[in-house]
Amino acid sequence: MAIITISRGSFSGGKFLGECLAERLGYRCIDRDVIVQRAAAYGVAPEALRDALARPPSFWDRERHKRYLYLTLIQAALTEEVRGGQAVYHGNAGHLLLRGVSHVVRTRIIAAMPYRIAAVCERMGLSPAEAQTYIHQMDQDRQKWTHYLYGVDWGDASLYDLVINLDAIDIHAACDLIGSTVSMPCFSETTESRAAMENLALGSRARAALALAAPTSDLEVAVVAQAGTVTVRGHLPSGDRLAEVEEIVRRVQGVSAVRLQNGSDVDF
Repeated sequence: MAIITISRGSFSGGKFLGECLAERLGYRCIDRDVIVQRAAAYGVAPEALRDALARPPSFWDRERHKRYLYLTLIQAALTEEVRGGQAVYHGNAGHLLLRGVSHVVRTRIIAAMPYRIAAVCERMGLSPAEAQTYIHQMDQDRQKWTHYLYGVDWGDASLYDLVINLDAIDIHAACDLIGSTVSMPCFSETTESRAAMENLALGSRARAALALAAPTSDLEVAVVAQAGTVTVRGHLPSGDRLAEVEEIVRRVQGVSAVRLQNGSDVDF
C-alpha cells in the first residue's frame, strides 16, 4: 500500500491534513515525534534528535558528526515505521528520506502568511509581528537544513508529486485530492517498489549499526542495499578496522553480502 509524505512550512495545515487523510484512508498518521521516539530507542536523547531536525547545521558546526549520527537514526526509524505502507508522514524531509520508492506520494502544502500567522497566534500566544518573525525563521532553517543535507531547494516543485495551495481549497478538498491520487496505478505498490523500500530499510539499518558501534562510530559513510548485498562507501579505514566495518554490517539482519568501497561525497 502507498505511503504519503506531507512537506509543509510551519503552521501551514500539514498536521490537520495528515490526520484527515489517515482517518479517510485508514492509514496510520505519523509525525516527527513518533519518529523521534522510535529513534531515541537507540539510546539518544529525544531533545538532541529534535534539535538535529529543527536547527540547520553550519559548515563549521562542531557538532557536525553528532548530527550525522542523529539523522542516520532518524532515517532508520522512519524507514522501519513506514515500510509496511498505509502510512501518512508529516514531518521533515520525508520525501527525501524515502527517495527511490515509487509508491510514496510526495505532497507539499502551502498556505498564505495570514493563515499561518493566525495559527501561530492561536497556538503559541504570540503577537502577529512575533508570529511572522517566528515563521520566517522556521522556514529559513528548514530551507538551509534541506540544502545542507541534499543540495536541493526545499520549495522546488519538482521534488513533489502534488503541490496544494490551501488558499485555493480547504483541508477536506485537499484530502479528497490526495486520496484520489493515492489510488492511481502509478502509485500502486509493486514487486519492484516493495523491493526498493526493503533495500532502503536494510541500508538504513546497516548505516545505523555502523554509527552506533564503538569501533566505527567515528565514520561517515553512504550505505546502499540491493537484494541483501550492502555496499558501504566513504573514507574507510584499513586493516583490522576495515574488517570490523564488514563484520558489523554482516551482523545486521537481512544482510547476505558486504562490499566496501573507498570514496567521498557522503550524503543522505
